[in-house]
Amino acid sequence: MTILTLTKVDVGMMEDVGTSANNIIQLDSNAKIPAVDGSLVTGVTSGVSGSSDPTISTNPSGGVGTKFKNTTDGEIFICTDATAGANIWINVGAGSGNVQPWFFGGTQYGYIYGGNSGPATSYVLPIEKWSMTSDANSTNAGDMGLGCTYNSSCQRSSTYGYIVGGHQGSPRTNNIQKFQFSTDGDSTDIADLTVAVGSAVGASSSTHCYTLAGGTGFNQIDKFPTASDANATDVGDTVNTGTQGGGFSSETYGYKAGGWGAPCLDMIQKVSFATDGNAVDVSNLTVARSGRTTSCTETHGYKGPGECSQSTIDKHNFASGANATDVGDGPNIGWGTGGCASSAASGYWTNGVLSSNAINKYSHTTDGNATDIADIVTTRNESGGCHN
Repeated sequence: MTILTLTKVDVGMMEDVGTSANNIIQLDSNAKIPAVDGSLVTGVTSGVSGSSDPTISTNPSGGVGTKFKNTTDGEIFICTDATAGANIWINVGAGSGNVQPWFFGGTQYGYIYGGNSGPATSYVLPIEKWSMTSDANSTNAGDMGLGCTYNSSCQRSSTYGYIVGGHQGSPRTNNIQKFQFSTDGDSTDIADLTVAVGSAVGASSSTHCYTLAGGTGFNQIDKFPTASDANATDVGDTVNTGTQGGGFSSETYGYKAGGWGAPCLDMIQKVSFATDGNAVDVSNLTVARSGRTTSCTETHGYKGPGECSQSTIDKHNFASGANATDVGDGPNIGWGTGGCASSAASGYWTNGVLSSNAINKYSHTTDGNATDIADIVTTRNESGGCHN
């Protein structure tokens, strides 16, 4: 015999239906939930929609995890960083194009590689790095895999530093090498420029690296991708053929500031990342000089001391394109500067024939002079540099 167990039902509970406190919600005659105050519903992350893609200034009240729907093309984005004015929206649909703030600068280390250990040809092989969160001396991070190169240009992606062109003795090279930021190690040869260059200027977008000119008589602009190891292509020409200028990048343009063209140059020229083409002359430094003492923020590019006996630190406004302004001074380090790096708060450079082994630092947030904050392991000049 089977014994059935009855479940006790409190008939009084069935009378407590409605949309007030402690009520049980009852479906209406159309099997729908009755209207309730939406503000009382908790634990649900609301979605956001608009007729175009979100921007970094689309600040979601739901924070990380908020879904955004583009009602025009149906693409879906998820917020992975809810920082007001600098939100990151990742495209999770069939479309492409994440929305995130662009920043060329690094947060961890500045790097220096290659160069000569004096005015004479005495090459330096190690790749060194120094912390951008504490003012401390550099440490060895690896070696240049193809042997020492000096006067190579300075480029980077979010994961790799690139050693591009330069000299190995008298001949120029067309090598593109890279080294990984996440683990210390030697650089490896991954691709080639279209032509061998030395003393070129480097710039970097979110997807490509650019090499602007590179030696007397050269005015070529080469471009190679960072998503794959592929050879560069020739995409345009610089305004002049001056060597040893300084390179910096905005979100949309790569820049070459100053240079050596017998005499020194004061021109600031830029090349578009969106469309391949020639560089254009946009403005001038306060005084002509060469050297790779450059850095940048999202809004400004900086050009520090260099050859022609100049100690000036100039600041160039990307949005206005106006002439640079003098915002400080640094030590007169002569020719052969390199090892430049950028963080959000500071710009850095190292070496030069008159600077011993100093790591110099200047503020991006308040205009002022550079200070000597630490030392590199091996004194050198005509080196390359980058940051992560």
